[in-house]
Amino acid sequence: MQLAFVLYKYFPFGGLQRDFLRIAQVCQQRGHGIRVYTMGWEGERPTGFDIRIVKAGALTSQGRNEKFVARVQADLKRDPVDRVVGFNKMPGLDIYYAADGCYEDKAQNQRSWFYQFGPRYRHFSAYERAVFAPERRTEILMISELQLPLFMKHYRTPLERFHMLPPGISLDRRAPANAGEIRAGLRTEFGLKKDDLLLVQIGSGFKTKGLDRTLDALAALPQALRQRTRLIVMGADDPAPFLRQSRALGIADQVQILKGRSDVPRFLLGADLLIHPAYNENTGTVLLEALVAGLPVLTTAACGYAHYIEEADCGLVVPEPFEQKTLNEWLARILDDPETRREWQENALDYAEHADLYSMPERAADVILGDLG
Repeated sequence: MQLAFVLYKYFPFGGLQRDFLRIAQVCQQRGHGIRVYTMGWEGERPTGFDIRIVKAGALTSQGRNEKFVARVQADLKRDPVDRVVGFNKMPGLDIYYAADGCYEDKAQNQRSWFYQFGPRYRHFSAYERAVFAPERRTEILMISELQLPLFMKHYRTPLERFHMLPPGISLDRRAPANAGEIRAGLRTEFGLKKDDLLLVQIGSGFKTKGLDRTLDALAALPQALRQRTRLIVMGADDPAPFLRQSRALGIADQVQILKGRSDVPRFLLGADLLIHPAYNENTGTVLLEALVAGLPVLTTAACGYAHYIEEADCGLVVPEPFEQKTLNEWLARILDDPETRREWQENALDYAEHADLYSMPERAADVILGDLG
């Protein structure tokens, strides 16, 4: 059978993109043909994928999206497939993977009243409604328990169209037998002394991920603790505003911002804490990647996967509404308490051994294939 996967852009370090690739590869392994429609592909191209780059130039993002969708639908009419799977909200999907949260809820609660009169709102609202409206037939792969009631509230989507998936953490994120050796190697590479503390923050979209909050918390540490604490940030975004913030706070020498990398597991093993104070996050896959590596986590309740950190007892979750003072105090407490960090590490590794944190791609493929087998 032939499947079409549709996403606006592929790059190797995006969470949505990595989920798409793993799901598509599972479907391919089960004997099905994979066609991909996208406006751009960065990185290695998987063997056997029919990747069709759809050019869609326009002055606005909504204009590009509309051209892209029209050209994809025209190509599908000429060259049909058995099922269309989308990773961004758009018309014409048989199945949608809900990597993003509810746009309508954000528009009503996080934007000014006149935002809903603009062309951007009209476009994204219409594309979301094309997926979730009760009269549509799109099946929805859900990865965030936080978002399900929001979609139900705004669209009254029939519950039977939602398919709740477990997380899909890659097994290569789990701590290997030589974790100590990898940790020592990374810390030597980055010039960390025995008593130095390493914070990592990982993920594209630094503003949404709360990097400004992290920098404020690092600067607020007691002087003795701050002097032996380093922060390494990784992700695809413009670092300039945050480097300026670091200089203004007097912590520039302790902060490194790196581009997205393929060796993230090394950093999870080499660090002392993952900090992820996101403003909003549909899931927060990196929280579970840290968990299965045995790395304690400090995050916010705005992340869909934050409840796993509490269930595993391997870190702290700053409640909503967020207060910077709480993050500052909790960061200092965690860094100054190696015994608790060791206990959290043990808890995390034990939880990773028994919980289903890995089967999302297989479960997603089950729904996508349905009676295709």
